[in-house]
Amino acid sequence: MSKILEFLYQASVGILSAVDFFNQINMLYGTVTEFCTEESCPIMSAGRKYEYHWADGATIKKPIKCSAPKYIDFLMTWVQDQLDDETLFPSKIGVPFPRNFLTIAKTILKRLFRVYAHIYHQHFDHVVQLQEEAHLNTSFKHFIFFVQEFGLVEKKELMPLQDLIDKLMSKERLGGH
Repeated sequence: MSKILEFLYQASVGILSAVDFFNQINMLYGTVTEFCTEESCPIMSAGRKYEYHWADGATIKKPIKCSAPKYIDFLMTWVQDQLDDETLFPSKIGVPFPRNFLTIAKTILKRLFRVYAHIYHQHFDHVVQLQEEAHLNTSFKHFIFFVQEFGLVEKKELMPLQDLIDKLMSKERLGGH
């Protein structure tokens, strides 16, 4: 495949996947919002070793420490703004994707991963209580297979859930689902 066709293919797959994962994560996080509060999650984290600070590069240039609900609100608003921006995610046929499209898609997916990581580390007991773990696990499995297939999230970014990722991959190699 030529470089242009490869880029267009990755861009179209990237758009569909970014929108799909954004919607899934938004829905999944929505099931635990009553448990994810300023008091229960004063820092956006994934366990003790991983803490995330917010910066969007425009209105907040220097990363700020904030609660998980505030971080996730910033993130979901930012992603929606990116997806709605016709210069970044053109919806009309024939309108070219920007040269930095892949970089933007990677940033979106990296940040969406952080919501999965937060949910698994801080709210998995709540997910189990709500009997939502099958939905969370299936969504996360699809997310991981996608980002790994196309190399869209660096391995170091995936470290907060590496044990879970290894389990998913070994099950898949053994033919399990």
